[in-house]
Amino acid sequence: LAAASAKTRLESAAMSRGSSGYDRHITIFSPEGRLYQVEYAFKAIQTSGLTSVGVRGADCACVATQKKIPDKLHDPSSVTNMHKITDTIGVVTTGIVPDARSSVRTLREEAAEFKFTYGYDMPVQSLAKRAADLAQVYTQHAYMRPLGVSLIIVGIDVEGDTKIPKLFRCDPAGYFAGYKATSSGHKEQEANNFFEKKIKANPTARYDYDETVQTALGCLQSIVGADLKASDVEICVVRADNPKFVPLSDAEIEAQLTAMAEKDENDLERVRGGGEELRAVAPLADHSSDWPSQPLPTGSVSVALGREPPVRAQWRSPSAR
Repeated sequence: LAAASAKTRLESAAMSRGSSGYDRHITIFSPEGRLYQVEYAFKAIQTSGLTSVGVRGADCACVATQKKIPDKLHDPSSVTNMHKITDTIGVVTTGIVPDARSSVRTLREEAAEFKFTYGYDMPVQSLAKRAADLAQVYTQHAYMRPLGVSLIIVGIDVEGDTKIPKLFRCDPAGYFAGYKATSSGHKEQEANNFFEKKIKANPTARYDYDETVQTALGCLQSIVGADLKASDVEICVVRADNPKFVPLSDAEIEAQLTAMAEKDENDLERVRGGGEELRAVAPLADHSSDWPSQPLPTGSVSVALGREPPVRAQWRSPSAR
């Protein structure tokens, strides 16, 4: 009886997890067609506590991420999620740090082997596809586990005289795609909502260097819900006029944050100025003498003179329109 009761409790615990034991091996599909181990890898990225973003501009691309030092005894210069793969390609990693280091090492080997074999630098899309192929291999062998890391890859592809910025994202399931802007990590959904609203407002916008960097910073500032400091973020960029993957210094980040604050202040002053102009309009002429001395019946719209009473314009804020 005791053994039967224990078995019942174990079965109930398995059912309460919702996986019913189908999460014990990576190679076993659930009846709903799900691989729970892959979903757990995505959850490991979500629970990393960091959010990373990438934005592609007209002639540049940038990646940015939060910078958190886990221990006061750590040297801050040794803690980073930005990694250079080649001179013109870089990646920001989000998730389990040892898995990230393993992925970065593998991509560096792949890029070096490609250049040795073909004599030119590996294109960004080819590198992203290779990263996705390797991640997919980890989902189909019982002796492996998925890598709990998401990669946002940026670089400059040189095609003749044309230099084109590229932005890709790879996930633990082995899926990759090119993006105008993307994110990964703890507040991925909030960051994607920010980008969707910004792109929907101006779908054909082609950001220059400053707008690209400020869009990435604005997204992080929006999801954090507080003003950022230069020490709170890491930013790396690639530009068509300088294709190398380089980090921004604290002074450069602070300059971009200051420019964002001044722009927001100017927009606020412009809105306030528009409201004051509407309030400064001269009042309409007084037609009280044209109205009949007796009150009109309830519900009547017209007046004795055959015209409606004047209506005073009222200003409404842009948010109320």
